[in-house]
Amino acid sequence: MAADQRRSVLERAGALRRARRFDEAESLCRAHLAADEGAVDIWLLLARLRQDRGDLAGMRRAAERASAADPAHVFARLIQAEADILDGRANRAAEVLKALESDVASDPQALQRIGEAYTQFGASNDAYRCYRRAAGLTPNDPRALYNHATAALAVGRLGEAEDALDTALARDPHDYDGWYNRATLRKQTPARNHVAAIEAMLSRPLRHPAGETALCYALAKELEDLGDDRGALAALKRGASRRRAMMAYRVDEDVATMQHIADAFDADYVAGAAADPAPGGPIFVLGLPRSGTTLVDRILSSHSAVASLGEINDMALAMTRGAGPAAGKADLVRRAAAADPAPIGADYLARTRSYGVDAPFLIDKTPLNFLYIGLIARALPTARIVHLSRHPMDSCFGMFKTLFRMGYPFSYDFGDLAAYYAAYDRLMAHWRRILPGRLVEMRYEDIVDNQERETRRLVAACGLDWQDACLDFHNNAAPVSTASAVQVRRPIYREALGRWRRLGAGLDPLRDTLIAAGVSAEALA
Repeated sequence: MAADQRRSVLERAGALRRARRFDEAESLCRAHLAADEGAVDIWLLLARLRQDRGDLAGMRRAAERASAADPAHVFARLIQAEADILDGRANRAAEVLKALESDVASDPQALQRIGEAYTQFGASNDAYRCYRRAAGLTPNDPRALYNHATAALAVGRLGEAEDALDTALARDPHDYDGWYNRATLRKQTPARNHVAAIEAMLSRPLRHPAGETALCYALAKELEDLGDDRGALAALKRGASRRRAMMAYRVDEDVATMQHIADAFDADYVAGAAADPAPGGPIFVLGLPRSGTTLVDRILSSHSAVASLGEINDMALAMTRGAGPAAGKADLVRRAAAADPAPIGADYLARTRSYGVDAPFLIDKTPLNFLYIGLIARALPTARIVHLSRHPMDSCFGMFKTLFRMGYPFSYDFGDLAAYYAAYDRLMAHWRRILPGRLVEMRYEDIVDNQERETRRLVAACGLDWQDACLDFHNNAAPVSTASAVQVRRPIYREALGRWRRLGAGLDPLRDTLIAAGVSAEALA
């Protein structure tokens, strides 16, 4: 069939997809493919349409047909792997990616796409290998150097990451994320920092308004390191204000969803959801970001019987599959509470086993799993649930001064932060009330104040024998890709305790909004 006809189908079906008229778009693609089975781009669009509808098996079949039509088509094979990742089949995705990596060993663009896919399911060492090779093939490509740096950071090669970012920013100073990433790699000193260079960048026209956010967060980090807390806060407020202005987020929707969760997953729902003390099983480490979840993850995964899967979305995916198609968040919550929890638990375990990590205990360190504690208690009786908390001001300020790549849209405005924190606090009180004794409660401040006592309590509560390695978590060589990637490679330190107090009246607006949202003044003392 003529190329112009194929292009017309792609344009029309693409427009239908954007309008969410998936049935019509798929019918158009299938009609074309009946006459032109070798139309790789149509097969790939069909794969995306099936992904939109949650038909992951159909997504993979369409990608396989695209590969059959053109075995050398890199993107078709990547979509196959992506379908497997989404379907909880990380082992099969890894097979596809390793074969593809071998075939495109001299193609830097393809290697970067493969590295991105590896990152999707936490294969940090594999991603590092691909990104490093891609950067070696194109040493003047700032994007390849940036990707190399982020992968090097995940596997603990901090000096290598900084060198790569130095080179990337010399090639392209408008790689704004690079400025922020570099600022976070180490503590800046009066003799060695980038404050003047960042301020110079902020005084010039930027390629994109979002660049102001990354540069301001980079400046704030470096000024804080140099002891200029007030200057750091001013930079943070400027950067956060820019980020918030570019988002359509409404915190009241998240607050309402947490109330829907508490209403649906009530005492009747969890009745009989007793923990099974069987050896092995999942360990959920959860709470708000910047509350110490990565620290606890590293402590536990230093034990020989424990491995971490990092921040994964398998519980949310298993819940969504078990609930079935939903009309919105409230409907999804109702459907999830009405669904049989056993298949959801089985699906979750199958997904985590597919990562191919051989350890009796596997950590899922996804902070927002606190939303699913009721479901976890019913669906996974062998699960240990470790909840991390922190002083509300340190917790909220820690989130406010972190530039998250994805998620946590509530963290760029004091009002949003206060409303979200208060809703989280209420939901956690609900879980404690209906699941007495099921949660392992840890406070970040207690771990810092008495590391050995709290570590021993944590290890015992998870059903593990004591190992001294848990005290030396900073020697853990496993990859880590969270915002705490640099900090958890150091021994316990106290500098982060009560850091908000150094700002004095500068953070009074945050404290006032927390009180107005319902957080007690006593908790904020």
